[in-house]
Amino acid sequence: MFGSTFLELVGVFMLSPLLLFTLKANGESTWLAGLFAACGWVGIFLVTPLVADITRRLGRRRALWLAAALPLLATSGFLLTDRLAVWFVLEFLAGMAGGLRWVLAEAVVAECSPEGQRGRYVGLFETMVGATFVVGPALLAWVGPQRDVALWVILALTGAGLLWSGLIPALPLAEDAHSAPSGARGMWQALRAHPVVMAAGLVGGFFESGVSSLLPLYGLALNLPPTSAALLVSASGLGSAVLMLPAGVLADRMAHHPKGRWGSQGQARQALMRAFAWLTLAATALVPWVAPHPSLAWPVVFLWGGAGGCLYTLAMIDIGDRERDLALVNGTAVLVMSYTLGGVLAPALGAWALDVSAHVAFPGLMLGVALAGVWALQVRLRPSSEQQNGPKGPQNSQ
Repeated sequence: MFGSTFLELVGVFMLSPLLLFTLKANGESTWLAGLFAACGWVGIFLVTPLVADITRRLGRRRALWLAAALPLLATSGFLLTDRLAVWFVLEFLAGMAGGLRWVLAEAVVAECSPEGQRGRYVGLFETMVGATFVVGPALLAWVGPQRDVALWVILALTGAGLLWSGLIPALPLAEDAHSAPSGARGMWQALRAHPVVMAAGLVGGFFESGVSSLLPLYGLALNLPPTSAALLVSASGLGSAVLMLPAGVLADRMAHHPKGRWGSQGQARQALMRAFAWLTLAATALVPWVAPHPSLAWPVVFLWGGAGGCLYTLAMIDIGDRERDLALVNGTAVLVMSYTLGGVLAPALGAWALDVSAHVAFPGLMLGVALAGVWALQVRLRPSSEQQNGPKGPQNSQ
């Protein structure tokens, strides 16, 4: 699962900037290039509620094969034609494949992790996914943005990802394949079951994914040189890469403390979520002092990216511990949508706030979201299914 996902995502994060460069080189407008990039996100949004239905029909293994095959098909299409309408369709298909892989891979890694080590494995997986954001564009820079050469490299990566997906062993049939709701009903049930966890995912997406897209503009508003403003994104990404695995390991230790110092496993994870929500708030409280002291921007964005990534990681660990089979797929799908919604809201609201005032409106927005996250995580998590129904048997635990 790790290897196939790594290869597929490196190819995807090579492909996205390459196609945008190609569109601009062909004289297309920036507006059209942006619409093209958004097409992939539309695919993710539309497929996410359908993942449980797809999984019910195909099984998790075949659904993962489909998620690996579609990027290979899309890359082949980009090599074979220059028709823009076809490119939009292929980008939409690639986005759907990305959404399918995103939900299923996260759910399977969380479900199949050894008992007591779920935080370690999920944290490692999230760190690996974050690394592909860097490795893909870096590989494109090394290969060069020549379209045909780079596309052949991407084709090789996605092809290898498909072959490696074929090595994923057979997964047990979902025990709730005939009883778990899917589609809008399944998503609504998952949201009702895990509202606090979904709130953590939304705040995590806001500060990790969404704010990072605004950081160059924020840096320019602080009168940083363009190069330094762009590097703020790297500081945010570094925070995610450095903190997610330790957060997962710490979640395991707190949840399985021999003396139960932190309460139940769910209570221990929520205590850690609260700590990262407070860390986000503490970093945001420094923003009013960033304008007179621009060097403060670096630790602030490092903590934003790190705390946001950790909130998402801890939310995924919690859902993986509480749910199984298609219920876990539904929960992961809602978490992905919550995280993506946060990622969309941050640039939309943040850009408006920067236009109004980089020194008042923008810090006010960040403080408001951070405070909302701290408030939402004060609600106690519901008891897990394990606590309600007793320990899971060996078959379910694997």
